[in-house]
Amino acid sequence: MPDLVEPTPRLHVAWLAAHREWGAGVHEDGAGLLPEDDVETPEGFAAWVERLREESDPGRPIAEGRVPCTYWWIVEGDTVLGAIALRHELNDFLLRAGGHIGYGIRPSARRRGLATWALGQGLPRAGAMGLDQVLLTCAEGNVASAQVIERAGGVLEDLRDTELGRTRRHWIPLPC
Repeated sequence: MPDLVEPTPRLHVAWLAAHREWGAGVHEDGAGLLPEDDVETPEGFAAWVERLREESDPGRPIAEGRVPCTYWWIVEGDTVLGAIALRHELNDFLLRAGGHIGYGIRPSARRRGLATWALGQGLPRAGAMGLDQVLLTCAEGNVASAQVIERAGGVLEDLRDTELGRTRRHWIPLPC
């Protein structure tokens, strides 16, 4: 049975196994990983986890261009299967191309319904933060992600060219 957990240094080895499945230089949706993050060493990994935790606190200063964001890892036992991120607000870039919620599933764990499950867990948390709707985006050709979003109630607003390429933008209304 999957679970959502806060990022923790305890899962360093398990997270690295998932990270290596993505492949070198591949963007891992929902992970909050930046090119300058050192995730290989225990010290660097712990610092990255601490940054992710700090970004969830809307009262703390955040790096320019970023917004407060809460991250969870999708796990089964001590196996990291993916990640989901809930951005507390949208800046101009996120409104155009990134959205409130991003998620990614490691290649070997795909096609098991984990993204659908994780999004289902994240939507009530977005509502609890006071959001009345959330924007989710995906690449035009990412049929699997579009299906996940639409199953969760996502309504396609538009398809547009963005910094990330041709992007589908969906809004999901949240219960009040």
